[in-house]
Amino acid sequence: MATLARLQARSKFVAQQYYFRNSVVDIFRKKEYDAAVKIQSWFRGCQVRAHIRNLHRVATIIQKWWRSYSGRQEYQLIVKFASCAMKMNLYNAMAVRIQRRWRGYRIRKYCFNYFYLKEYLKAVSETNDAIREALEEFAEMKEREEKKADLEREEKKRDYQARKTHYLLSTKQGPFRDITEVLEQRYKPLEPTLWVAEPISELKVAREEFRRQEWMRDVNDNMFLPFSSYHKNKKYTPLMHSSSKYGPNSYGSQHFRDENPKKWICDKDFQTVLPSFDLFSKYGKLYSKAGQII
Repeated sequence: MATLARLQARSKFVAQQYYFRNSVVDIFRKKEYDAAVKIQSWFRGCQVRAHIRNLHRVATIIQKWWRSYSGRQEYQLIVKFASCAMKMNLYNAMAVRIQRRWRGYRIRKYCFNYFYLKEYLKAVSETNDAIREALEEFAEMKEREEKKADLEREEKKRDYQARKTHYLLSTKQGPFRDITEVLEQRYKPLEPTLWVAEPISELKVAREEFRRQEWMRDVNDNMFLPFSSYHKNKKYTPLMHSSSKYGPNSYGSQHFRDENPKKWICDKDFQTVLPSFDLFSKYGKLYSKAGQII
């Protein structure tokens, strides 16, 4: 019983110690866990970095060996092409030298033979001289033919002019004037005189135009009033033409014959355009028998 009493008396203290020790253990356990995690992370980081360094080193070695191999291959190709180009240049130079020697020998032996060329040029010069003489003779012959043809044309022209102007020797136009002047005067266009230039019915046309203008100018202001006697009481004013003390004008009814416009072949009346007096129309333009202008 005494032991039980002692245990009961110490139960509170034991419980406190239990909880205290458990809390201390938990605190140390967390610290230890954090320390272990940190150690593991550092170690694993060292491993990864070491592995990456190893990979970089190995990759560098592989790249170095590959680049050296590819460089050697490319250099071998360049050397090969350069050697081929040098060989081709050498072969071409040798071929050109051989061709130059052969062509020079062939030209000197077969083409540019001095004596052969001398004979050839001599024959060419003789042929040219013969052709030149023949051409000169042909040119002289053509020139003589052209001169002969020109003389024949001139003779025909003189004969034609003589046949065309032989009548001038006995006419009043005179034989001492230039042929061109005589022909110009002969074929000069007609120049009607003042007597025939104006139409015969000029006065009639002027009167009709005057009447038409007068009719257009006159305006009747008197209003017409139907069914009224205003206009009946107005005094009649006779025309001046009919109320003159000298009587009506007989122009066109007694002194001249009547005209019927319906029988005209054109819209206007006939107008004379040819001169009626040859003497007055050619006054001062002809020669008399004595050779003076009349």
